[in-house]
Amino acid sequence: MKQVTLKDGTSLPVIKLTESDLPEITQLQTKVIEHLSEKTFLQPLTNEDFKYILEGTGVLVGVRAEGNLIAFRALLDPGEDPEHLGKDAGIPHELWSSVLYSEITNVDPAFRGNGLQRQLGKIVMEEIDTNQYKFVCTTVAPFNIASIKDKFELGMHIAALSVKYETLTRYIMMKSLVTEVMVSDDTSIEVGMGENEEQQKLLQSGWIGTSIQACEEGYTVVYRKMI
Repeated sequence: MKQVTLKDGTSLPVIKLTESDLPEITQLQTKVIEHLSEKTFLQPLTNEDFKYILEGTGVLVGVRAEGNLIAFRALLDPGEDPEHLGKDAGIPHELWSSVLYSEITNVDPAFRGNGLQRQLGKIVMEEIDTNQYKFVCTTVAPFNIASIKDKFELGMHIAALSVKYETLTRYIMMKSLVTEVMVSDDTSIEVGMGENEEQQKLLQSGWIGTSIQACEEGYTVVYRKMI
């Protein structure tokens, strides 16, 4: 059984959650949202979303400490999503059925700082059936620095900057599970994270976001040309 390790050295088992865990899952999600300083950073899942995943259309793993659910992370098969991220990411329509969404990660505020989001991310990625799925996509709010760094660490890159959920600007980040994305090492462009139009021009011209950098004004995104 896979484990996560807290910063004090304590190891905790990672478990696959079931529908019987749903009350705790939704309770933890509510707790996390209540502690967010920027509520729009998190797009919560509904009970129906969680049930859909737990019925076998994704992966939902969690961690317990002293019997209480302290963290979970989800992957979701979006099916016929009318706002399919494959479109934003430039994935051919015939391959959309091989796309998984990296969905919500919730960590109890009392257990933040233990790297649980990162550790669970690596574990759920290892659970993916690569015979069935070839891509992982997700949305991340600009300036949600912890989440952006998490996705980069999992090997994702910024493929698009779009309006999702009707009114919210989101990076569309993706990872191919079958091929490595090749980029030019010779040229990179740094763009302020708030400069949406400039970023969209680059993304529409064959550039992808590969990292972020802190600066006096906040953060820049490093873009490299795909080859």
